[in-house]
Amino acid sequence: MLKLHLATLFAFAATLTALHAADVTGKWKSEFDTQVGHLKYMYELKADGQKLTGKAFREIDGTKTTIEIIEGKIKGDEVSFVEPIKFHDQDVRIEYKGKLDGDQIKFTRKVGDLATTEIVAKREKEKAEKAADSK
Repeated sequence: MLKLHLATLFAFAATLTALHAADVTGKWKSEFDTQVGHLKYMYELKADGQKLTGKAFREIDGTKTTIEIIEGKIKGDEVSFVEPIKFHDQDVRIEYKGKLDGDQIKFTRKVGDLATTEIVAKREKEKAEKAADSK
């Protein structure tokens, strides 16, 4: 009987984790200043259980780049991924570790061994949601 209750409890916890992880799927916008200038980002994230995939769309000084994120993970309300970039012909890992809080993710963004910045990414509402909200 105890085994049945424990199995039910674990199944329920796994379901809650999967449902909560799904909240990360969507577009997230962030702007912040760094040592290299003002950065504008749009992150397109897609959750699949505890796996996270997506793209980072970055703009700095009018130059736009699109980067496929790697090593994406979700555990409860914790989100992490890596944005691999080239900077002056060097491979640089930008590591993101954050916590989902409603329609925002508070990230610690670590650029190799060079810099660490605290940023906030805010969920972008879909056009249909905006139209419904304006009525």
